[in-house]
Amino acid sequence: MKKGKGSKTKSTTDSGLNFEAQLWAAADKMGGHMDASEYKHVVLGLIFLKYISDAFEEKREQLLFGFSNPKSDYYIKDEKQREAAANERDEYLAANVFWLPPEARWHTINAKAKSNSRNRPNWRRRFGRV
Repeated sequence: MKKGKGSKTKSTTDSGLNFEAQLWAAADKMGGHMDASEYKHVVLGLIFLKYISDAFEEKREQLLFGFSNPKSDYYIKDEKQREAAANERDEYLAANVFWLPPEARWHTINAKAKSNSRNRPNWRRRFGRV
């Protein structure tokens, strides 16, 4: 699947960034360091992680909204308790959503990837918990 020079995409994230363009740029950077048959696994893994992270964040926002709405049956007055309840693994499993620990969420990994190589985490250790 090759991207043509004249092709434009409209797939954007909520923050207005062109996700497809970011994926192509990442693939181009990795292409020089590994064979295409190897980096397809990395790219597909990142796409899957982005997908489950987006689903997780969407469910988390729904939970926080329900916990903070005084008209909701699930209203929790204390903000710390709301946050703790929104991090309960069972809430996500009941909705068939992967629960991700904070260090394995897309926004954390994306921020770490932009840092220099000395600060990059041990990915096997991080993903072993997912």
